[in-house]
Amino acid sequence: MESKHIKNDLQHIRQMMERSSRFISLSGLSGIFAGITALVGAFVVYRVFESEGVLYFDNTDKVYSIDFIKKLIGIGLIILFVAVFSGYFFTARKSKQNDLKIWDATTKRLLINFGIPLVAGGIFCMGLVYQHYYVMIAPATLVFYGLALINAEKYTLTDVKYLGISEVFLGLISLFFLGYGLLFWAIGFGVLHIVYGLIMYKKYDSNK
Repeated sequence: MESKHIKNDLQHIRQMMERSSRFISLSGLSGIFAGITALVGAFVVYRVFESEGVLYFDNTDKVYSIDFIKKLIGIGLIILFVAVFSGYFFTARKSKQNDLKIWDATTKRLLINFGIPLVAGGIFCMGLVYQHYYVMIAPATLVFYGLALINAEKYTLTDVKYLGISEVFLGLISLFFLGYGLLFWAIGFGVLHIVYGLIMYKKYDSNK
């Protein structure tokens, strides 16, 4: 009987240490919704290409106007905003359900470690746009995003690392298929997020 109490106490201590050192309120639903948003965004971008008379998959070199690039960037920013907002919404809801603070020292460390590679990648991609290396943007965003996830994993759920590795791997593959960035974006930010979100939801959320 005493050993059972000791085991329960140790388990409780481990849970407290986990809560204090890792951000455990990430919701699988946020990954699913982000993935769906990315797929919808990829479809919208594809239709924008069609409306401009650009056959995206015809395997020919393409020249884009500045106005067209600005339109694509605007769509990308809208998609990013929707994805970030949904992620915050589902994460905040899960934090409330678990009686956890969404903003504490662990959250700050998580955001810093996630943000450094992400900001570096954003600046790098701005340089690619400035130099008109548009075909390199998709591989760069996937690789830097994956590195950001891997770097942030130490302060959140370990599963995030595997999503990050998958994103980096996909980004490296896309380097050998330049010109098909939209397809790799849809897979990386859409399909992988949905698969990751479903796994996370089944593992951490569905039994709540």
